[in-house]
Amino acid sequence: MGRHALRDRGLLLVAYRHGLRVTELINLKWDQVDFNGARLHVVRLKKGTAATHPIEGDELRLLRRLRRETEGAFVFATERGGPMSRTAVNKMVQRAGELAGIPFRVTPHMLRHSTGFALANREVPTRTIQAYLGHRSITHTTRYTALSDTAFKNLWR
Repeated sequence: MGRHALRDRGLLLVAYRHGLRVTELINLKWDQVDFNGARLHVVRLKKGTAATHPIEGDELRLLRRLRRETEGAFVFATERGGPMSRTAVNKMVQRAGELAGIPFRVTPHMLRHSTGFALANREVPTRTIQAYLGHRSITHTTRYTALSDTAFKNLWR
């Protein structure tokens, strides 16, 4: 997606893998990335619970490359080194959705929902998903963990 392809690809991957809200994403700084321990220190908004998430190999390689090409404190920086705006992220995610052929408007928060759904479909316990997404109340987590169409298949085997 143009001259910011690496940054944008990283932004989409990190947003999805860690279930980040837009503001958490644009405020993400390099000192929250532990390259040696392959961990991301996630600071949550909305009185959410902070957590440390593992970083998978492909994500770690992408972040290392992005770090070499980025100046400043912010992981997903503008050309001037400051944080991206919410509007810029919204437009970038929408454009990525269009390029992917998704027939409806895609928003960054849909990536957060997708994280919850993906973890639930892998049968990750709801309490684990709650901690991963930083929810204080399990009620907020249950909306992300709707059952898949195959949830009841082979229930009585």
